[in-house]
Amino acid sequence: MTVLQYIPNVTTLELASDLCIGCGICQIVCPHGVFLIEDKKALIVDKDRCMECSACMVNCPTKALSVKSGEGCVRSIINELLGRECDCC
Repeated sequence: MTVLQYIPNVTTLELASDLCIGCGICQIVCPHGVFLIEDKKALIVDKDRCMECSACMVNCPTKALSVKSGEGCVRSIINELLGRECDCC
């Protein structure tokens, strides 16, 4: 499986560990394997894989996750591939 990574160190994903109950929903819904459940808590294993889709935040029953969903970084990558200038991120 190819691991997708986006622009390093730009994702807005945050995890409030104290609110996490370790249900694993974030791990199930994340399309890029950002999360791991260990010792009954979610861990962010690679924040740069996050594409800010907000599936984890929307599905978290305790609101332990936050992310500003948007298209900024994805748009930036597409524009770069097309040879266009972009100040998206």
